[in-house]
Amino acid sequence: MIMTRLIRFRREVTTLWHAFWHPLTPTYLKVLTVLTVIYVISPLDLITDIIPVIGWVDDVVIVSFAVSWIVSRLPRISTTNRQSTNASQAPQQKTIEHQRRK
Repeated sequence: MIMTRLIRFRREVTTLWHAFWHPLTPTYLKVLTVLTVIYVISPLDLITDIIPVIGWVDDVVIVSFAVSWIVSRLPRISTTNRQSTNASQAPQQKTIEHQRRK
């Protein structure tokens, strides 16, 4: 369960990195990404890190929730499949990270 979530989080961070530099990503999602990074490096927390475990857990929970939420809001990008010669085929739906959403 934890390993699955860590792998998913790693994939979402990679997706968020690519989406941040993509021109079709909405500005508000880019701003939220920057604010999430600032929260991670900021000494100000909801629960201070002086409390050994609880202070770190709130950072992990808040950052993983924020990353998942931002990735879930990324727009789909519709691109036509240039290799197909048949005009009646539907355009291929891709997301910013070039993978089909589930």
